[in-house]
Amino acid sequence: MTTTESGARARTRREIVSAAVVALAQDPGASLADVAAAAQVSRTTVHRYFGERSELLAAVTVAVMDEILAATRRAGLDRGPAQDALARLCREYFELGPALTLLFSGIVEIREEDWACMDEDAGRGLSDTVARGQADGSIGADLTSAWIEHLLWTVLYAAWSFARERDVPRHEALDLCLLSLRKAISP
Repeated sequence: MTTTESGARARTRREIVSAAVVALAQDPGASLADVAAAAQVSRTTVHRYFGERSELLAAVTVAVMDEILAATRRAGLDRGPAQDALARLCREYFELGPALTLLFSGIVEIREEDWACMDEDAGRGLSDTVARGQADGSIGADLTSAWIEHLLWTVLYAAWSFARERDVPRHEALDLCLLSLRKAISP
């Protein structure tokens, strides 16, 4: 096998997983044939990479985790005022779109130990950001970091589902999300 073939194989696998994220977000019951159609490959090709739906879902879970971690890094939680950093994080997460749908709907379940691994890299930044905001008085001192993280995910879910279910423009839903988070965590 040549390097080009390996690169093409990896690219096809990524395209199948990306198509699966979108297809499953639109229809949780999407079959491997539906994913193949979305990826514009044959069903046989999908089966070559993923023999069973569970294997594809495992790859989708890893892809969603990677997206969350990359979004957390892009938010730059260590830069600027704490409330601004949390707003950047919400904006980054909100843009995950179909990945959020899979996470919020339970199609993708990230195990506690996987969250713990991600926390090593990204979650500590959230705790540090909250502590920084509490130290400068911009975040309520009576709120724990764990509570603020849970709250962040909750308002993101509310905004994302509000935009989808009510056909509200995404930017309006995101504005409501940011306003709600800012009010909830202020001292």
